[in-house]
Amino acid sequence: MNLVRIGPDEVFHRYLTPRWAYVPVSGAGAAIDGGRFNRPGIEALYLSRAPQTALDEYRQGASITPPATLAAYKVTLDQVVDLSTGYDPLIWGPEWAEWDCKWRLIARIDKKTPPSWKLSDILITAGCRGLLFPSLQHAGGTNLVIFSANLTADDKVDVHDPDGRLPRDQSSWQ
Repeated sequence: MNLVRIGPDEVFHRYLTPRWAYVPVSGAGAAIDGGRFNRPGIEALYLSRAPQTALDEYRQGASITPPATLAAYKVTLDQVVDLSTGYDPLIWGPEWAEWDCKWRLIARIDKKTPPSWKLSDILITAGCRGLLFPSLQHAGGTNLVIFSANLTADDKVDVHDPDGRLPRDQSSWQ
């Protein structure tokens, strides 16, 4: 595995669902149903290096974009696995060949464990803070999944909101 450091203060992006924009660094939403690199019950925050990649990830192929708020993040992390150039059998073990599996189909329809969840189990157990990986929604884009439980005091994931424009609670949604 290729371990890298991100930052200091490298900028990443995410489109936030308006209802949950008051907790922009939470990985709780991904923990509800799971994500490509997290099983249900495991918090993970998914970010993108570029705004267009973040938009395409948020849309997930939908023809009409649902309401969203774009947020930028300043990220400083140690111990991040870099798969951003994709799978290369000369660098990665054979278990990484299926990182881009159809995880939703495998988990929800086939009722099996997706290979990407097994990979994240390995990374989380090893104490890795996150994983850089190619976007499957935006050609050439790069995503970062952050494993919230593995963050330390030296790591930083801050939403950039200098004017306090993001909501502070869910009062608008009651």
